[in-house]
Amino acid sequence: MQMKMRDHFKSVLVNPTWEQMVERDPLIAFSHFLSGRVQVLFAISDEVIENLDGGFSKQAIDYGRIIRAESLMWLWILGAYEVVRTMCQANACFNQQVLDELIQLKKLLSVVRMPAAKMEKSGVKTPVTSNRSPAGLDLLRRDLIVGDPESTDIFARDLLAKFNRVFSSIKATDILGRHEDAYTSNV
Repeated sequence: MQMKMRDHFKSVLVNPTWEQMVERDPLIAFSHFLSGRVQVLFAISDEVIENLDGGFSKQAIDYGRIIRAESLMWLWILGAYEVVRTMCQANACFNQQVLDELIQLKKLLSVVRMPAAKMEKSGVKTPVTSNRSPAGLDLLRRDLIVGDPESTDIFARDLLAKFNRVFSSIKATDILGRHEDAYTSNV
């Protein structure tokens, strides 16, 4: 079972040094603003998982919880894509390994974002069909199928876990510059 991301910061740092803040949350070294948005995405991720866990049981489906998970997942996809896109755009601010992982994550997120944001297939100006709701249900996996309604291979839990893995693996040494530096110079 994955640790809840909102439990990452259980203790409050009182008058922390810059080094303590960066050790606790390395993304602060890139951008305070973006770090805060990532924390919001982690909290939404936790709520999606809680609603999926509570919404599927062997006895019944709690439709209200599943709809809440699907609604939050839609917003999470839009936000996660924009955070990752921003980081990829500031490519000189990250070491190559992190940048490669972010680029791979961006590609995956773009596949599910396009149908969610524009009701189009990713990479082409073709509308998605209305073959299913925005997120299909996979009862055996207790999960949502996200992205193109004709696709059945991208699951909410997997996408959330991949985002969690990539962002949890970022260390202070992986960050080579601040977000603002990407606009003012060659980092």
